[in-house]
Amino acid sequence: MTTRERYESAREIYAKLGVDTDAAIEKCKNVPVSLHCWQGDDVTGFDHDGPLTGGIQTTGNYPGKARTPEELLADMDKAMSLMPGMKKINVHASYAIFEDGEFVDRDKLEPKHFQKWVDFAKERGMGLDFNPTFFSHDKVKDGLTLSSPDEETRKFWIEHGKACIRISTYFAEQTGIPCVMNIWTGDGYKDVPADRMGPRVRYKESIDEILSEPYDPKMVKPCVESKVFGIGVEAYTVGSAEFALSYAAANMDKCLPLMDNGHYHPTEVVSDKIPALLTFFPEIALHVTRPIRWDSDHVVLYDDETKEIAQEIVRCDGLDRTYIALDYFDASINRVSAWVTGFRSFQKALLNALCTPSAMLKELQDTNQFSKKMVMMEECKTLPIGDIWNEYCAQCGVDAEGWFSEIEKYETEVLSKRA
Repeated sequence: MTTRERYESAREIYAKLGVDTDAAIEKCKNVPVSLHCWQGDDVTGFDHDGPLTGGIQTTGNYPGKARTPEELLADMDKAMSLMPGMKKINVHASYAIFEDGEFVDRDKLEPKHFQKWVDFAKERGMGLDFNPTFFSHDKVKDGLTLSSPDEETRKFWIEHGKACIRISTYFAEQTGIPCVMNIWTGDGYKDVPADRMGPRVRYKESIDEILSEPYDPKMVKPCVESKVFGIGVEAYTVGSAEFALSYAAANMDKCLPLMDNGHYHPTEVVSDKIPALLTFFPEIALHVTRPIRWDSDHVVLYDDETKEIAQEIVRCDGLDRTYIALDYFDASINRVSAWVTGFRSFQKALLNALCTPSAMLKELQDTNQFSKKMVMMEECKTLPIGDIWNEYCAQCGVDAEGWFSEIEKYETEVLSKRA
């Protein structure tokens, strides 16, 4: 059978459950997922030569890492050519591209330092998201930035945040697509602190100052992201879950809550938090990753929690209210393959969610038909989503199955030649 014939057969199976797979495919095509630039070079960036800090860690030394802006953009281009669906590009401030020996520190960054990113996105009809980089810098003092008791340190990072608001505004103006700007710091302490409140008060005041920079909330979407702990900050994280969610709730007109599914206790799941937040917030943002025992940022796979995150977005009718981005970095495998695998995995999860007979399952729950609900949810797990996926890829102009040969060819012809 051809891909189309298999699809026609699968479509009939789904139709019996009340699912319109044609509509699901069309909707999936138009859900933007933001692809993070930092997978391509192990979160190195272009504005410093020092180590990666902030309680995060990249492991592995697979050859072919991007070393220049040109290499990183080429690798992203290759990766995106193998991905179905709508894309945005997610950039960290440490990926400023300086011309002709120019350099400014992070508190003096301007839109012009990201013009190559803007041109790259516009040429491909994509939007841009942005992140201030509050780590991997010599002005991170004693592991603290926006929460530092040192006023000069705090001021530097506040000015960095304000500069990033201006850059985000430029991104939105140039692309015509809203720019999500995420505020996350690794601020915290390795051992038990004597003062937990002081750093959080300073952090709040610093974010207040950053968000005093003028911006159009319809086009620039500042977010506040939490974390449970990081390497070297095991005892106390300033931007805890309660802090970030409380800040977003108290400043709903200024910012959104952003949840990273690697930033919580291992027994917590972000899929359960999505409907809770969508009950109260007009919009939310997500970083989708794959944590193993901690925020290890493994490549996103088509696993249970990834599928459940997508299910909750769809069940809550939240596709138009949720800004989705990927966030992982693996240096132990081909980095282009890592990009493609993670993106396709989440796209597959979205398509699966859109092809789930959620209305029927909800009706069973609301009428207390729990045995039948359980049976039907189990039956859904073996529906022929693979045939729907293959058709989706065909309609998007990418291979459903043979794409890895392109990765191998690119590695041989391009990546392997990087010393």
